[in-house]
Amino acid sequence: MLERRLTRRAAVVTAVLVPGAVALTGCKDDAAAGSGTPGAVNGGPSSSKGPAEETPTVDPAVVAALTVAATQVTQLSQLYANLSRKFPALRAQLAAGAKYHVSHLAKLKETEGVAAKAAKAVAVPTSSVAALTTLAKQEAIVAATSAAAAAKLSGAPARLLAEIAAAQTQLSTTLTPPKNKDKS
Repeated sequence: MLERRLTRRAAVVTAVLVPGAVALTGCKDDAAAGSGTPGAVNGGPSSSKGPAEETPTVDPAVVAALTVAATQVTQLSQLYANLSRKFPALRAQLAAGAKYHVSHLAKLKETEGVAAKAAKAVAVPTSSVAALTTLAKQEAIVAATSAAAAAKLSGAPARLLAEIAAAQTQLSTTLTPPKNKDKS
């Protein structure tokens, strides 16, 4: 009984794997196997255009979404810098977020046509607790905007915006000052 089951399973696995292996034998991207030309099929050239004949363009919707994100990240970076100057005691707490935003901005600008636009600076509060609260709220707002933009895109731009939104959500959570317990 056990031998029969094993034989049947082996037959099913063989029936599934062999056609796939046969289909792959026509692909030859290995220099020793054929012409060595990437994309060549059985030694002949592929029918697609070469890089010199194609001009890649970036979808305007992607550029617009990433530009909005770059502008918001720049605004957050400015807020981090202003808070660090006004409240030196917060510098260590703000350092990680500032570094994240620098790296996010660099990744956003890798896409052709993306540039941060001038944005109105957020006013710096007078107390450090209010400053952290303001920063946490700004991070949450920008995270929501980035997540919404990611949902409208696909591929690498969507993943980038989703990663940025996740980081901003995490920063918003960690920067929110603890609530004071009522001592009455």
